[in-house]
Amino acid sequence: MEKSCDHVSIDITKLANSLRGKFGTLYPLSKESCIYRVPPKIRMLDESLYTPTTVSIGPLHHGREELKAMEEHKLRYLQHFLRRTNVSLNDLLILAKNMEQKLRGCYAETIQLGSEDFVEMILLDVVFLLEILLRWSLSDFDRSEDRIIGEPRMIIDIRYDIWFLENQLPLFILRDLFELANPTSISLSKLTSEFFSYLYEPLLLDNNLLEKHFSEAKHFLDLLRLCLLPPRPKLDIKNESMFSPMAPTIMELHRAGVKFKVGSMKHFFDIRFHKGTLELPKMKNIGNYTGHLFRNLQLFERFHCGTNFVNDFIIILNFLINDPKDADLLVHNGVIENRAWDSEGLSDLLQQLSKNARMLHNKFGYVDLVKDLNDYCKSPWNKRRANLKQNYFNTPWASISVIAAAILLILTFIQSVCSVMGL
Repeated sequence: MEKSCDHVSIDITKLANSLRGKFGTLYPLSKESCIYRVPPKIRMLDESLYTPTTVSIGPLHHGREELKAMEEHKLRYLQHFLRRTNVSLNDLLILAKNMEQKLRGCYAETIQLGSEDFVEMILLDVVFLLEILLRWSLSDFDRSEDRIIGEPRMIIDIRYDIWFLENQLPLFILRDLFELANPTSISLSKLTSEFFSYLYEPLLLDNNLLEKHFSEAKHFLDLLRLCLLPPRPKLDIKNESMFSPMAPTIMELHRAGVKFKVGSMKHFFDIRFHKGTLELPKMKNIGNYTGHLFRNLQLFERFHCGTNFVNDFIIILNFLINDPKDADLLVHNGVIENRAWDSEGLSDLLQQLSKNARMLHNKFGYVDLVKDLNDYCKSPWNKRRANLKQNYFNTPWASISVIAAAILLILTFIQSVCSVMGL
């Protein structure tokens, strides 16, 4: 027989005081949050896609056992930073402490660190990033003495970790601490631009974009997003009616006679279709690293931004390159130049990326492109013309054979007519 708990007495006053005490531990919610935790239902698909493996930046992965080895390097970097500058450790700590509430407000969840631990963590992580930028760019620095900059594999792993959505620091704390310490005559935006220059070629970025957008960016991931936005982005895309979201694949377009070429435009998200030719951005060395960037950009865009550029680009590419044969055809036409992956790996990557993409039918950025491609493929004339060209005029000798056969047929017809008239 179950016992009733109705008769159990509790100290209401004590419980109320306990709850009031918990109110005091709550930090006020901020409208400035820009750093987010990846939802469990997305993380469970593949933990490694959203979790740093070498260094924690910020509080969301702070204290993880497998990342603690880097904490000693952070301390060494802080020691060298103090030697490099005229600023005192006390001044750096005061700056971080004065910004504590603003920094906490940049994270979309309450950070369960006391004030002392939080300030120490912020200072070490900020100085660590600044030292990385300085050591990478300054020619007078001896890299052989550095266990990070001097080790190519290590710096690659850190570059990988820096782009995780959960591994961000607000850029304002980097800017303010850099200005206080004044370690070099080179601007922080210039140092950042030089460190991330490896992104210029694969993402079609001008080398001045990182500097241009540095002052308005929330963090490194947002900085990359701003650099990828079109020069004059349409932020109010609204399609008046629903449409068929399926676009033809590259092979289907090829069978309809569509030609493919690298577009003259410099913007990565710019895909155009005009007079039977599909122009796509040059996709060079698209692989795991680019996929990692786009996964985290995609999530940040969903949580924070009113745009869907990354999301829609992933969707349209997945429509077009749905099979290794699609990728092979784009390789043949010079659109894809991929030394790292084969065609099957590239199509698999796009399918993986599209799992987290959301098709907003009334706000899809490539709706006009999809409509034009579908209309072109539905035209019987386009298919017949393409079939004739691809099967009968695909080589000079085939063309000569078809023309010769046509001439022979005409001559035979003329001979037959002459024979009948001669009768």
